[in-house]
Amino acid sequence: MSRWLPWSEATRSALYGHGGFFHSEQGPAAHFRTSVHASGLLAVAVLALVERVDVELGQPERLDLVDVGAGRGELLLDVARLLDRPSALSGRVRLHGVDLAERPQRLPPQIGWSAELPEHSVGLLFANEWLDNVPLDVVEAGPDGPRRVLVDPATGDESPGGPIGLRDASWLARWWPLDASPEGARAEVGFPRDVAWADAVGSLDGGLAVAVDYGHLRADRSAGTYSDGTLAGYRDGRRVRPVPDGSCDLTASVALDACAAAGEAAGGTLTELCRQRDLLPTLLGEIGEIGEIGEPAPGTTAEALARASELAELTDPDGLGAFWWLTQAVSR
Repeated sequence: MSRWLPWSEATRSALYGHGGFFHSEQGPAAHFRTSVHASGLLAVAVLALVERVDVELGQPERLDLVDVGAGRGELLLDVARLLDRPSALSGRVRLHGVDLAERPQRLPPQIGWSAELPEHSVGLLFANEWLDNVPLDVVEAGPDGPRRVLVDPATGDESPGGPIGLRDASWLARWWPLDASPEGARAEVGFPRDVAWADAVGSLDGGLAVAVDYGHLRADRSAGTYSDGTLAGYRDGRRVRPVPDGSCDLTASVALDACAAAGEAAGGTLTELCRQRDLLPTLLGEIGEIGEIGEPAPGTTAEALARASELAELTDPDGLGAFWWLTQAVSR
């Protein structure tokens, strides 16, 4: 007999349960390529943000860099190598990874690790492709209003469930209205991501919270651009049918405007939403005499050519460059 579950429950078990996808030996890097895996330049950009925060906070004795959804610690290790160079930040930055996966053995002891957000951090909280993996429910427009979609974890087969509750109905009405949608149109209820982001913003006593993810805004959702939903599976670098059996990544685009509102309710200010392709060149500045992206000046070194290629990948408007950066300042 099939064991029908809401997508949120099935996803949570498939990704984070015993033997789940994110507990696999090789980790997410074996299945999909994030900006962290693509280039060490992301660490340079993150450190540039830390330097900005340091100045804005008046150069405190200690700064935190909290990497949420830290995977196998790749970004933290890249930043640690950069911090080995003498600078105004030397000896003042405390690195900490947050992930439900076990602490990677290769992390040096000075890098902290936990399954929960540390409290009272001061500095930069950075969440790269974290919110898209926060489990949520899928709903479908029906003749009597939205109904929850149920899934068989073993096969990925779906079945119509019961009506949604008031909380989810309220979220949909504000952020992803289905009242004018044809029967069968889908939406994903992003309330759990709003809560997760509000908790992240709330964990800071001061500094900047940044979420980097692929996402969408209410205008496009209301226009029916995402009427089939965005839930997808990935395995070995390829998109596959989403089956919540632990064999693949399960991800859905993020309603970043809803998360932004939740962050503001938790104390975030100066909210900005911009594309990675627009922000990264500003953070990185001039790198290795690179002129236009992908067009290094004559006579540049092999290292500069490699960096130009990496920057081009990170800012590709049809790839990683299309990711959104949500930034919110915190001052308590």
